[in-house]
Amino acid sequence: MRILLALIFLLFSVPAKAASYPPVSVRVGAEQVAEHSYYLPGLPGAASRQNEGFMSNAGFVVTREGVVVFDTLGSPSLAREMLQRIREVTTAPIRRVIVSHYHADHYYGIQVFKDAGAEIWAHEAARHVVGSEDWRLRLEQRKDLLGRWINDQTQRFPAPDRWLSGDTDFELGGVHFRIRHVGPAHSLEDLVMFVEEEGVLFAGDLIFKGRVPFIGDADSRLWLKALDTLIAFQPRVLVPGHGGASNDPIGDLTLTRDYLKYLREQMARAVENLLPFEEAYASTDWSMYEKMPAFHEAHRRNAFNTYLLMERESLAK
Repeated sequence: MRILLALIFLLFSVPAKAASYPPVSVRVGAEQVAEHSYYLPGLPGAASRQNEGFMSNAGFVVTREGVVVFDTLGSPSLAREMLQRIREVTTAPIRRVIVSHYHADHYYGIQVFKDAGAEIWAHEAARHVVGSEDWRLRLEQRKDLLGRWINDQTQRFPAPDRWLSGDTDFELGGVHFRIRHVGPAHSLEDLVMFVEEEGVLFAGDLIFKGRVPFIGDADSRLWLKALDTLIAFQPRVLVPGHGGASNDPIGDLTLTRDYLKYLREQMARAVENLLPFEEAYASTDWSMYEKMPAFHEAHRRNAFNTYLLMERESLAK
């Protein structure tokens, strides 16, 4: 049946301009986590030419009236692979794409789904991102990092069709979806998607499983609060933004939560003792995290930004 669906897709659904997307050599597979729900697990570590930018997860939910997509991976080429995986499961139309947040590895494939007829939804807290200087600089950085998989056409559809202002529920083909704004956390605009009948929670970058989280400029205090919102869902399956899907969601919240808490505790102590960042970083025991994927790419910046955050919190007391 899957072979037949794939042939139908190739015959009728692939527009001629698909050839303009450079092929990827990494394997982009889809895994089923519940009756209607699937996800595509990215590779460990940070984005690189070796993994061709495939280092984040995306997901999709198949209903009898169409498909809901959660994130679109980190390039149009990867998104094209994702669309093919969907077509191996169903020929139903792609109805809607939920953008968890506007970080490159989660939405740079959006044009592929827009071309396929999907309506794009994102939270209005990201309005400041689209067209901003940071938006432009991130695109240039990604072009340098990933080469031929990113170009000036990558962001042909940067703005969504609908800006969400808060929590949104909808039903499609008998499946009920709850979209929740849990930011500011990892980003101002963080959205998660809960598939009610199946207890599947697509958590975006609120959760990093099996690797060091990327904090960037996020407010870790608010991030920790957002994790409480995820716990309240009591999901049966958790699909994180990075790392494998979890059948022990509450247990797998621990890594992200404990990492954030540890950074805050250590950097708060340094600020209280008036230690410069370099001294504080060098004297802190990071051994529990240093063997994890993305430690060298993300951890030092995470610590520095947390140090600055703890300074601000100290001054606000």
